[in-house]
Amino acid sequence: MSKRSEFLAGDRPDDVAFFLHEDAVENLDALDDYAEPVESGVVLVLPGENGRNAFQNAAGTDPMELAQAAMGTEGTIEPDLTGGTCPALEDDPESEHTTRVVFAFAEEQNDEVGGIYAEGDVVHAYAVCSCGQRYSQKWVVGER
Repeated sequence: MSKRSEFLAGDRPDDVAFFLHEDAVENLDALDDYAEPVESGVVLVLPGENGRNAFQNAAGTDPMELAQAAMGTEGTIEPDLTGGTCPALEDDPESEHTTRVVFAFAEEQNDEVGGIYAEGDVVHAYAVCSCGQRYSQKWVVGER
């Protein structure tokens, strides 16, 4: 089982995962030793703080700032973290809408918080589109 599969199954709650589109990073080959290649880029799963630092260095965006900016706009992020559907696409279908980066972390089930968090582990994912739109989606592990 790959690190990404383990992350998406909720088995790596201390790690972060992120997707980098091939156009979002100058030297994608430099990540070969750490990344899982996917159709249009790479996915990395790394331990918490190291992963957040690696994301910031590669994407040029602080992951917590991304999360804060994106959480007010819901979009659709692929369940395998390799892209998404920009919510601005509906209003601006003529523009380019390619997911450049996705940053995700998982939060373990928390019955005290309730809601979606009482249903199981929750994946929080945040994306940046080529149009500049930032958006998010969260889901219970295993329900997508």
